[in-house]
Amino acid sequence: MKQIPAAVIDFLRTQGFVIVSSIDKNGFPHASCKDIVKIDSSGKIYLVDAYSGETAENIKHNPQINISAVDEHKFMGYCFKGRAVLISGGEISQEFIKSWEANITSRLAKRLLHNLAQNKARAHHPEASLPSPKHLIIVTVEKIVDLTPYYLRKE
Repeated sequence: MKQIPAAVIDFLRTQGFVIVSSIDKNGFPHASCKDIVKIDSSGKIYLVDAYSGETAENIKHNPQINISAVDEHKFMGYCFKGRAVLISGGEISQEFIKSWEANITSRLAKRLLHNLAQNKARAHHPEASLPSPKHLIIVTVEKIVDLTPYYLRKE
């Protein structure tokens, strides 16, 4: 398990979502968007999966997973390689459900404020239509790759 530095945790907390890549039973990659609900500095990242789709099936066959997070304005990002464990439905603790609900509410509020500031009306807000979480994905991080170009790193 790879420790996650505080600066990297802070970066992840500013992300609205991350891209999770899993591998299907034929060896092809699959990418999907997931919400982070908890980050443990000792090396675990907890994600919510609102659907019972390909990601869950892929993890059952192959626990290797990749999480990518980028900030295009700061021109930086990270890739987290590790192994995933899937927790289903009723086994997900209320702590994670409440954290996910808070994330969704925050994202919805930001979108509404942004639309108001730009005087854009929108009849549909996707976050409001998301189903309840189907799975909790617990990723044990084995490697962290800094995607920031070398000349921009503050090391």
